[in-house]
Amino acid sequence: MLRQLTACLVVLVAAGLAWVWFVPGSTSTLANMGITLPFAVASADGGAAQGTASSRGGRPGGRGPGMRQANVVTSAVTLATINDRLSAIGEASAERSATVVSPAGGTLAEVMVRPGQIVFPGDTIARLDADAEQIAFDRAQLAAADADAALERTRGLAQSNVVANTALTAAQLAADTAQLELRSAEMALARRTILSPIEGRVGLIQVTPGNYVPAQTTVTTVDDTTSILVDFWVPERYVGAVTQGMPIAVSPTALPGQVFRGEVSAIDNRVDPSSRTLRVQGEIPNDAGELRAGMSLAVSLDFPGDQYPAVNPLAILWSAEGSYVWKYNAGKAERVMAEIVQRNSDGVLVRADLETGDAVITEGLLQLSEGAEVNLLDGPDGSGEPAAQVAS
Repeated sequence: MLRQLTACLVVLVAAGLAWVWFVPGSTSTLANMGITLPFAVASADGGAAQGTASSRGGRPGGRGPGMRQANVVTSAVTLATINDRLSAIGEASAERSATVVSPAGGTLAEVMVRPGQIVFPGDTIARLDADAEQIAFDRAQLAAADADAALERTRGLAQSNVVANTALTAAQLAADTAQLELRSAEMALARRTILSPIEGRVGLIQVTPGNYVPAQTTVTTVDDTTSILVDFWVPERYVGAVTQGMPIAVSPTALPGQVFRGEVSAIDNRVDPSSRTLRVQGEIPNDAGELRAGMSLAVSLDFPGDQYPAVNPLAILWSAEGSYVWKYNAGKAERVMAEIVQRNSDGVLVRADLETGDAVITEGLLQLSEGAEVNLLDGPDGSGEPAAQVAS
């Protein structure tokens, strides 16, 4: 056991001496750690690198005339914006839509429209067989006319005191009853005609003339698509950002490359507790009729977003206090704490005391210390401000 420990110690000492002797800047690294060597080691440029604080001129993090500056490469800090766009999938629906049903049961006599036709409120969609109802209406008209005539005769006789007032009252009641029967027959006859309740485009006809149609059977649908409504859901954290009237853009899956613009028309009054999302409704003008109800739409909304400095991923280092970067400042290295906000493919967004155009060191990081003088090989020096980049 003692021989093994002695052999391990010898190997470690030899490795340490080899590192001090052959690795450039090793003595300065030990000096920064507070370790002073009792001997001098030849540096890579032929000078003597001293392992004492006095050889560095007594400046913390500084380098004496016999020590080589670290060579570094920098990249510029840019400005990145996140949370500035929301994408969602929505479903289109008509601004107004009606399901046309048969108000009464009977044999379907004829269909007056064809699919795709534009109809207006009150236009006839189809007719049911109405022979019996027409006869009942004609009979009610005759009965109402006869009751009105009897009432006029009775009123004249009552003025001449030929009949009592009770006869006039009975004649008035008979006339009113006949009018009610006439209105009932007229309503029954009207229910044999199926009308469009709104203006819009007719859908497929779902019944065939000649067949018996029960009451409340769907005949067709009518959609008013002059404007399209799109329902979509946004995450809970956007509740305070989405407002009525804000612009939206939609891209139909069926029409690649085309973008239609509209605005938010309605916002639900509660968040869905199961999905933690808020239902929002947008309105898209559709005068050309290119959009149809039921289409799948990709919806996007733009927001002001949050802006953060973006740095090269190679510049990020870690310590016990957290992540940080080395900032190149007037030929020296300056340590800046940088809290990571988001990692993107082209940069890391950080919360740090950095401005657009600042230079952060991306290469030559291992031999840096606070305030150490460095030699810039490539990259900006922080004196200029490049154009800001936006990363969504």
